[in-house]
Amino acid sequence: MRHKKSFNHLSRKPAHRKAMLSNMATSLILHKRISTTTAKAKALRMYIEPLITKAKEDSTHSRRMVFSYLQNKDAVTELFREVGAKTMKRPGGYTRILKTGTRLGDNADMCIIELVDYNENLLAAKEEKQQKSSSRRSRRGSKKTKSADEINQQTEQQVAPKGEEVKAEEKEDEEVEAESKATDTKEDAKANTKSEEKSENKAETARKEEKKEEPKKTETKKETPKKEEKKVEAKNEEKENKKDDQAEDSKDEKKE
Repeated sequence: MRHKKSFNHLSRKPAHRKAMLSNMATSLILHKRISTTTAKAKALRMYIEPLITKAKEDSTHSRRMVFSYLQNKDAVTELFREVGAKTMKRPGGYTRILKTGTRLGDNADMCIIELVDYNENLLAAKEEKQQKSSSRRSRRGSKKTKSADEINQQTEQQVAPKGEEVKAEEKEDEEVEAESKATDTKEDAKANTKSEEKSENKAETARKEEKKEEPKKTETKKETPKKEEKKVEAKNEEKENKKDDQAEDSKDEKKE
């Protein structure tokens, strides 16, 4: 039963768990950002944030207390010299967890845990927002009450130029319409000329084709009588040959 066990044991025995968290804390202090599972990151956040609060008071006692957790001199000096000085004005919340999806294989939730004061991109964005908010001016207190006469004068002054502006706009619209009509007529004339040119070109091409076809027809007409003459000559030759054959046959019969 898990009664009154308020922290995650991470499926490890106490010695293994403490060694793992101390190693992760040293790597986070030295590299300012590490990638791990969300469960380990949440456990590491509970482990490292009290050490960072102790690093705000640079004394031998606090250094020895932090060294008893980390067991690394380089990490202790980095924590007290740079990290503690940078997080002096921050009253807690020294780390940030950014989820990055799941891990291939066991589908575990992965994340990046980092020190808040060392993410330069987010710090620059916050400074820009602060500058923009400080540059704005409030104009609520500068309003003054005006009399009815002043209001009427202002309205009359505003209405008069508006009428002139409307007239000027109408003139401009009329000019634009006239220009558009002129352009339309020009385009129509161009289209008509183009259509006429196309029709003329088609007629010329048709005439050229007719001229080309006429000599072909005359040649065919010339060829046809020659062919007929040849046929007539062939028939006459056949008739003569038949007559000769018949005469020879009659001669042979008489001799017999």
